[in-house]
Amino acid sequence: MSAPWALALGDTLSPLSVSASSATPSREATTSETLVVDNKGPTSLFPHFWEHMNGSGRAILSLREGYRNDLRACKSIFDLQYVRFHGIFHDEVGVYDEDKDGKPLYNFSYVDQIYDGLLENHVRPFVELSFTPKKMASKDMLHGFWYHPNVSPPKDPKKWGDFISAFVKHLVDRYGEDEVSKWYFEVWNEPNLDFWGGDPHESTYYDLYDVTARAVKSVNSKLLVGGPATAQAAWTGRFIDHCVKNNVPVDFVSTHVYGDDTAKDVFNTDETIPRASMVARAMKKVHDEVKASSRPNLPIIWSEFNATYMNKPEVTDSAFMGPWLANHIKQADGLADEVSYWTFSDVFEEQGVVKKPFYGGYGLIAAGSIPKAAFNAFKLLHLLGSERLKVTPAAGPGLATKHADGNVAVAIWNYATPEESGAKKTITVKLDDATPFKTAHVWRVNGEHGSSYDAWLKMGSPDFPTQDQLKSLRSAAKMDAPQVITLDGKNSDGLKFILEPKELRLVEFRK
Repeated sequence: MSAPWALALGDTLSPLSVSASSATPSREATTSETLVVDNKGPTSLFPHFWEHMNGSGRAILSLREGYRNDLRACKSIFDLQYVRFHGIFHDEVGVYDEDKDGKPLYNFSYVDQIYDGLLENHVRPFVELSFTPKKMASKDMLHGFWYHPNVSPPKDPKKWGDFISAFVKHLVDRYGEDEVSKWYFEVWNEPNLDFWGGDPHESTYYDLYDVTARAVKSVNSKLLVGGPATAQAAWTGRFIDHCVKNNVPVDFVSTHVYGDDTAKDVFNTDETIPRASMVARAMKKVHDEVKASSRPNLPIIWSEFNATYMNKPEVTDSAFMGPWLANHIKQADGLADEVSYWTFSDVFEEQGVVKKPFYGGYGLIAAGSIPKAAFNAFKLLHLLGSERLKVTPAAGPGLATKHADGNVAVAIWNYATPEESGAKKTITVKLDDATPFKTAHVWRVNGEHGSSYDAWLKMGSPDFPTQDQLKSLRSAAKMDAPQVITLDGKNSDGLKFILEPKELRLVEFRK
């Protein structure tokens, strides 16, 4: 029996792909699944909600060459439009001082350099209005981060409001109304945790929000302001109620969640929710709260998310992130307007100066400008189309899309938790109508291909790699060229792929 879709690989059969459904799968592949893609039926819009925003280290770090190099690297492979960071009002930015009589002195020199740097790289700021300048704070209440932001409430709400107005007016004067009206102004960061010193947290945060939001709008009513920027999907319903009842401006809601947040913190239940589903379940909770509110059409922005909020190399540094991200995107589709991955770069100092390239940093790119497997996962997932196709079974490890030109892009993955080694998996991708397609292009990311972390482990995990070692790690981070499979277009038996544990593939069927 001849193969219905033949590989254009001469006499070799790479483990990357097996051609026909009749071929014998590897004995090491202990499970198998067939995914049927309905490429003839109706589609739904599939905006790339996961790739428009990223978080980063605090504001002042954006002036570093390494930060901007990493920003450009990310911008080159996916549709990065906004970056969010803490600390635009930190004293190291020098934005606020007072004279001997207590009169405010504003200095926007570093602010301009910070935002100029983003805009010159065609990225806009998602402006987190934080934290309190020392001379405006009601007390010294320093957060435990290495750079010790002051999380105290301002001692004078009017002085704070005037400061916000002056800051925002400066931005409009410098960059223009048309530009700044495309930015977002988010009030504070995670006020339900130790990033806010008001007591009680919620009501005092609302006091801060009210003053801040009105100050932003006093400059220009077109500017977008929102919150509550909470951790663990908290307060969103009550926050909307507060704004509506008190006629306080609100243009979007924002909150955060991580894959290892607990059900107790997010849902106030005692259940165990796995990392694979926690983020999407939290997004469903907030989505439902917004839709049930008196402002059901407010945009929902997750201004931080990741698989973990802890420093776990086996999570954020490893190939695990490919399947986790793909699975998350599949589940979260339709539940949020934007979600912001925390973060794009490990130019990052919340826990202090980075001591080695792979320590469980949140970034897509490790210290030393070494792309991680997660960087490659973003690169592959960017290749998905703008319309979503139905896949059967719906719960299977696949996400199918269509491009405007009719080409079909399918992400498939073999999910295994960071704690388990997992087993190989055979996945057959079958199109309802295979006739239009001439070739299939296949990319992969796993522990052996496109994972600099695994290469670092193999070289002995050096804390301070030499220049030659850095070159080797960057080389290991590069993905293989796509495998091109020639299709005869006469049947729909499908293509079989044998995936390693924690592997992500992108298969693009081209006409």
